[in-house]
Amino acid sequence: MKQLVILSGKGGTGKTTIAAALAHLASQEASIVLADADVDAANLELVLSPQIQAEGEFAGGGVAVIDPELCTACGICDEVCRFEAVIPGDEVYTVDELGCEGCGACVYACPVEAIEMQEQLDGKWFRSQARYGPLFHAHLFAARENSGKLVTLIKNKARDLALERGADYLLVDGPPGIGCPVIAAISGTDLTLLVTEPTVAGAHDLGRILGVARHFGIPAAVCINKYDLNPAKTKEIAAWCAAQGVPIMGRIPFDQEVTRAMVQGKPITEHSDGAVTEELQRVWAWLKARLD
Repeated sequence: MKQLVILSGKGGTGKTTIAAALAHLASQEASIVLADADVDAANLELVLSPQIQAEGEFAGGGVAVIDPELCTACGICDEVCRFEAVIPGDEVYTVDELGCEGCGACVYACPVEAIEMQEQLDGKWFRSQARYGPLFHAHLFAARENSGKLVTLIKNKARDLALERGADYLLVDGPPGIGCPVIAAISGTDLTLLVTEPTVAGAHDLGRILGVARHFGIPAAVCINKYDLNPAKTKEIAAWCAAQGVPIMGRIPFDQEVTRAMVQGKPITEHSDGAVTEELQRVWAWLKARLD
């Protein structure tokens, strides 16, 4: 079983659109399992119309809670809290849940053991059946932390199912950026496809995400989406990739049919033939040859 992760240094490059199209193309000739690792804003499900089969709760960390019966209002917890989450009171102290980072310093500092860490529900994960295979996705609640842990959870579940079923590929639609969720998504993968766009921000963030892939020793290839909207910037990105020794294996043109396909909840490769579909077919053929 081979793992492919589709990443982008920034949001809005068309990463999920390409991931959905690759899932469609791969499913026509192989057995696949899918994972949407963008737990802060999962949207692969919008294109694949999954039916939820199982779900579970995610507790990524804890929050400090002060027992009012034991608290002596000594103020030590307030002194050691670097996040200003402790709320002083005349008789007892309390903790602001949104401000607490779950470090536990106050628990160890309290002289009367009036503070404990309580598990906090941070999100939910789902196993669904999509049109092209099983899909694991998740929802991290607003203002919650530990998105990297949640990405690891759903990716591990997807990998375990892929191994159990003897699937050929695990396709992961990764999160944007270069933070902890990206590191969790890229861990253990065989190849990463970096999707960029011909803009100043796209070129800048491509460099950052390539740096992450190289740091962890993950082979990478680049796909330039909507390349024809800015030929000069596309040429610049291509020259930079050549200097870095990174192959550009896809140049996808702009086409309004992609938007129409998204409105209908379909990948462009299922929606219609055309230049975009032809290029994505070539991209998948290249990826498959590299993975195999």
